[in-house]
Amino acid sequence: MVHIKKGELTQEEKELLEVIGKGTVQEAGTLLSSKNVRVNCLDENGMTPLMHAAYKGKLGMCKLLLRHGADVNCHQHEHGYTALMFAALSGNKDITWVMLEAGADTDVVNSVGRTAAQMAAFVGQHDCVTIINNFFPRERLDYYTKPQGLDKEPKLPPKLAGPLHKIITTTNLHPVKIVMLINENPLLTEEAALNKCYRVMDLICEKCMKQRDMNEVLAMKMHYISCIFQKCINFLKDGENKLDTLIKSLLKGRASDGFPVYQEKIIRESIRKFPYCEATLLQQLVRSIAPVEIGSDPTAFSVLTQAITGQVGFVDVEFCTTCGEKGASKRCSVCKMVIYCDQTCQKIHWFTHKKICKNLKDIYEKQQLEAAKEKRREENHHKLDVSSNCVNEEQPEDEVGISQKDSNPKDSREEEKDSLESEAGLEGLQDAPAGPQVSEE
Repeated sequence: MVHIKKGELTQEEKELLEVIGKGTVQEAGTLLSSKNVRVNCLDENGMTPLMHAAYKGKLGMCKLLLRHGADVNCHQHEHGYTALMFAALSGNKDITWVMLEAGADTDVVNSVGRTAAQMAAFVGQHDCVTIINNFFPRERLDYYTKPQGLDKEPKLPPKLAGPLHKIITTTNLHPVKIVMLINENPLLTEEAALNKCYRVMDLICEKCMKQRDMNEVLAMKMHYISCIFQKCINFLKDGENKLDTLIKSLLKGRASDGFPVYQEKIIRESIRKFPYCEATLLQQLVRSIAPVEIGSDPTAFSVLTQAITGQVGFVDVEFCTTCGEKGASKRCSVCKMVIYCDQTCQKIHWFTHKKICKNLKDIYEKQQLEAAKEKRREENHHKLDVSSNCVNEEQPEDEVGISQKDSNPKDSREEEKDSLESEAGLEGLQDAPAGPQVSEE
């Protein structure tokens, strides 16, 4: 392999770097066809065209460069950054995924000893962290699609590898979401197919725990998905697809507050069945979940998600009540308290939500009243402060001192009370239109 020196660029290579930032994929394709352009050329900082495209969020450019043989693991950058690190720093989830699929090494560290996932976490790109931590190479799954040893047939039919890989690499571990992914693929809605899938998951789990570099996180994820698969099998008996019934069971809320008790029990049971009792991760999960009463926070799902994906609760991020998908933005138009991805998730959840929707609407209206009162209090306080400042500026210093001494202590106490009350205010929300629909937030 010819050694490429930093900064030694032909005119066409310089043009390529400019096109990556400001041009089109077609222009870049034309330049890459030139004999004077090396796809892995290095600028003065040791950055390849692929690194530039990844950092600038150019998905089409990244795919083009990879098709032309770009080295996804080039490590010539002056600070040891790779294309995956630049993708993670940019916060582009699609490009991060493309780099991983192209074979990007997730364990490489830069000059300060950080991996791509650690760099992304450092700058707050948590979605990219989750994608990197949950990536599972397709090659590891394809191993089971070929007969091994004395086996006459593979443990996993090749046609199931794609759909199963999609579920394995998902960052949303909500049981309803997993059942939805199974239900939307006809290849997986057969009892025999799911039987083979869950057995392969168990084999991967065992391999993760017995390999030299034990991976408890991946093992727990494989075991958890396997448990959901086995639960689905019970609803696919005798050739009947009753997965919709399972989804309803997982979503059904208790009468008092709508909390999905069955869903919580399923997740707790899955964790409890993890076959490697000595695992540190299992012990941490049990310590976090066991003391918590069902219906209280943290839920088993939130604890498991944080342990496996590294996701934590974000103040400004909402999750779909039905499937747990991140970034849900639509609310029930009646109560304004429950959030969904879209109307599909709202319709699925309506059978149980309608029982408590009115109560939630009453709570919402009370919150609005309190918010309105709080807003008036703040406005009155602001007017009083402005008025007080004006009086103090006009009075001589000695008169101000007398006035302060003779001030009514009762009024001071009331102002202090109002000030304390204002700290507990709730932010106002818009009135919800009638009808069981979802509305934009």
